[in-house]
Amino acid sequence: MAKDKRPVTPAVRALREAGVSFTDHPYNYEDKGGTAVSSVELGVDEHCVIKTLVMEDDIKQPLLVLMHGDMQVSTKELARQINARFIEPCSPDNARKHTGYLTGGTSPFGTRKTLPIYCEETILELPIIYINGGKRGYLVGLNPADLAKILPVITVKAGYLK
Repeated sequence: MAKDKRPVTPAVRALREAGVSFTDHPYNYEDKGGTAVSSVELGVDEHCVIKTLVMEDDIKQPLLVLMHGDMQVSTKELARQINARFIEPCSPDNARKHTGYLTGGTSPFGTRKTLPIYCEETILELPIIYINGGKRGYLVGLNPADLAKILPVITVKAGYLK
């Protein structure tokens, strides 16, 4: 019997525990390459590669934002929708403290702390998404309906094209 080659990250453990079917998509990680690099390497549309962003509100409460790879988050619009004065990215150190993941390897699955997860609503309309599996250079492919089943996502309309 062949040994399972999947990385064993908290995200993979969480997906397995939830019984979610997913595919493995390793790629050569490039520092600051983002979804542009992973989408080209994997030969998939960057719109289907979902980035997991760690942000915080005006009272320093952390939150996750799931956004299409080819779109930016309107922090002003997001703040308006969640009744915050402003939203800004967390520092890499704070992001790791809250999630347990390194920047570039952050997954919404298996985070160290339970955080609110705001998801661009159009992500759930895609047939398949590719999202970080908890390690730099490793995405998992899954049905976005499964994302909404196992994570308490709050849908928002806060994205705009780059």
